Order: sequence, then C-alpha cells, then structure tokens
Amino acid sequence: MSVSYPLRQQWLGNIRGDLLSGAVVALALIPEAIAFSIIAGVDPKVGLYASFCIAVVTAIAGGRPGMISAATGAMALVMVDLVRDHGLQYLLAATILAGLLQIVAGTLKLGALMRFVSRSVITGFVNALAILIFLAQLPELIGMPWTVYAVCAAGLAIIYLLPLLTRAVPSPLVAIVVLTGLSIWLGLDIRTVGDMGALPDSLPTFLLPDVPLTWETLRILLPVSATLAVVGLLESMMTAQIVEDMTDTPSQRNRECAGQGLANITAGLFGGMGGCAMIGQSVINVSSGGRGRLSCLVAGVLLLLLVVYGADWVRQIPMAALVAVMIMVSIGTFHWRSFAEFRLHPKSSSVVMLGTVVVTVATHDLAKGVLTGVLLSALFFARKVGRMLDIAQADTADGTRVYRVSGQVFFASAGQFAAAFDLLHVPARVVIDLTEAHFWDLSAVGALERVTGKLRARGAQVEVVGLNAASQTLVERLGRGDASAGGH
Repeated sequence: MSVSYPLRQQWLGNIRGDLLSGAVVALALIPEAIAFSIIAGVDPKVGLYASFCIAVVTAIAGGRPGMISAATGAMALVMVDLVRDHGLQYLLAATILAGLLQIVAGTLKLGALMRFVSRSVITGFVNALAILIFLAQLPELIGMPWTVYAVCAAGLAIIYLLPLLTRAVPSPLVAIVVLTGLSIWLGLDIRTVGDMGALPDSLPTFLLPDVPLTWETLRILLPVSATLAVVGLLESMMTAQIVEDMTDTPSQRNRECAGQGLANITAGLFGGMGGCAMIGQSVINVSSGGRGRLSCLVAGVLLLLLVVYGADWVRQIPMAALVAVMIMVSIGTFHWRSFAEFRLHPKSSSVVMLGTVVVTVATHDLAKGVLTGVLLSALFFARKVGRMLDIAQADTADGTRVYRVSGQVFFASAGQFAAAFDLLHVPARVVIDLTEAHFWDLSAVGALERVTGKLRARGAQVEVVGLNAASQTLVERLGRGDASAGGH
C-alpha cells in the first residue's frame, strides 16, 4: 500500500507537533537505550548509538511516518548469548547481517505476510507488550523511598491533568522538565538517569566489525542474525499496524522492511546494536502530536545531542519521572476493550489472544508469543473450514450412485472427504460431482485418488465430474492420473 500524501507533507505537514513530540521521545529513549544495552551485556553507548542511527535512517528510508524505531528490548534479549560467548564485535557483525536479511525480505515483498496475522494476535501482542512495559518499571518502584512514589504520582498527575487545561505542549515533556527541576531544587536523593551507566562523550565513528571472514563465523552469526531479522520485522510490522489505526494513515510495509534493514546495517557500522520499531515510543510520539517523519528524525538527533553535549542535565532526570511516562504508555497501549470482548467475540478468538499474551509475558519473547497466536489462529481456522464440507449421496433410477461434494477439501478435511464414501455396498457405477467443491493441496488430491482407487478395485465404474480449472490443474500436477475428470 502506498502512502497517499506527498513527501513534503510527510516531512513538513506537522512541524510544531513533530518537534515537540520528538523531544519527548528523545528523553524517554535515553533510559530505555541504556537499559537495553545492560540487558544485552554491552556498554550503554552501544544502545544509545544504535537508537540514534536507527531513528535517523528509518525517518528517511522507512515506510511509516510517525513511527519511532531504535534499540529495543526484544532485540536485546536475542543478543545476550552471542555477546557472552563471542563479544561485542560479533554482535556488530550479527546486526549488519540481520539488516541485510531484512533488506532481502523487503525486496521479496514479505511485508505482505502481515495479512496472515489475525486481529486477535495483534490484540494479544499489544496487551502483552503493555504488560511487559509495566513490569519493566517495577524495579524502579519496588523497595524505593517514598519520594520516588511521590515523584511518580506527580508525573502521572501532570501527564493526565495538564491536557484538561492546555494541549499546547505535550504533557509528558512538561512532566519530565518540571520534575527534574523540582528534584534538583529540593535536592531529592532518588535514582536518576546518570545512575544507570556512563553516557557517551563523543559522536559515533564508522568502523567495520573485527571478526574473521570465515564459514565458521557465518555459522555463528546466521542463526542469531536470522532471529534478529524476524523479531525486528515482526515488531515493526505490528507497530506499523497500531500507528495506522491511531492515525488513519497507510504504511508501505515492504519499504519499511528494507528501511529497517538499512538502519540496522548503519547501526552495526557505527558501533550500535540491533533495533526495530518501538510500540511504546511510537504511542508516546503519536499521543504527543507526532505524525510525520520529522518526529523520528528529531528524536534520534536530539537523543545524541543530549547524551553527548547535555549529559550533565540528562544525568539529573529522575527515573521516577520517566517511569511515570512509561506507565502512561502502558495504560495507553493496553486494549482495555478486550475484557468486554470476551463476551462478544468467539471463544476461539479469545483463546488466540490469551495464548499470545501468556506466552509473550512468560518468555519475554514477542516472536514466540506471536508465533503461538498465529499457530492457534491457523488451527482454529483449519478446524472451522474443515467443518464446511458437505457430501450428499443419492442413487438414480439406473442404479448409479452420485456423491455431490460441496466445500473445501484440504489437509484438515481430507479425512472427512474419504470417510464419506460407502465402500461396503459399491454399485456398478459411481459419479463424484465436484462442481461445488475446491481442492487445495496434496492431501486433498491424495484423498480423491484413494477413494477412486478403492471404488474401482471393487468393480465400480467411477466418473469424476465438475472439477473447476484450478482443482483440475492441481489434480493433474500432483496426482497419478487415475483421479482426473471422467476417468474410468
């Protein structure tokens, strides 16, 4: 799907909103990038450099205006073992290879595969992410002094009450600035961004990963890179869908795949870890008024400028203020109508949604959660379609038995198809009327061949009629030739 508004509109159609929302996102990205670096087992600057590179490149090359991409926790979890066993240089190389795989995915137009992810899976994915975002804030709240809870509560109050007075400035930005000022003025002894790790003191520089160019290196990198590529594209496509729903604007999914790949290659060449689109930050951006590509560009550039040149100020931002922003994101991300939909939606849809949530939260792996949801959706769909097969039997005056087949014959219904034929009392002539049926796969063709073969083995003259062109082609290509229309 192509974007329906011109490039100028994407960049300059919402300058004020994009600048302000980009500033909010930049401040919220800093502690997350540091935290994700710690998860992956690398220096904080690796996550910060990655967030800068990925945000800037996807702002230009991505296919979804208003969406924020940077270093993410889902990607960081995949990198842990590689960093522990082989070090940072292998991580940088894996990031570059993952980017190349994502570009190949975009070239092959694999972004279109998102249509196979059902709405129930997307809802489960979003709810699981909201829960994970909230759970990630608990270490900053549990066992902390009362001042932390006071600052966090004040932040939530500003975030939710300020829009009742004015929407001129994003309330999360006001909360961060006001609470940082109060914390410095009152001299509060609470955890700040500076306590999470050392901030970089220089701009990123171009470098090639120092790894041997051997088959052994490829054997080590390829499984990790393939997982990074899949997780990154999955989260990016999900995020694009959510931003589409929030803004009523279309995305270019295949361009986004390639854009994410180019961003990861750039990050790896400038000392950064892998990343992808971020649902939480994208929700912050859109909720704060961001709509265009400028918001993501501003977020990336301002992030780097803040941590390199404004580190003294950034270090003093209380973590409790950022926790308040992320709690707001968690609340805004969760699909609260899910509870009411339990009564309205089919039970199978609810099971798919809950299965996605449970597996994602239990494993902290978004890819496993979505894979679970997709598999459950496929099973329920196959079961439902498998029941949509009807086979009526009738005997004519001349003793011919006619079987009229209506519905879809594929792996889930092939057994039902084969079991519908009476092999104990076989007349001299049998007609299998497939005018209202469609054959989909090898299982269906095999079932038809078994039935016709058994009937003929019992002395019946069998005629298969009514195969549509697509089914006939499938039977001729996959079959042995004894089940074609009109066969005797």
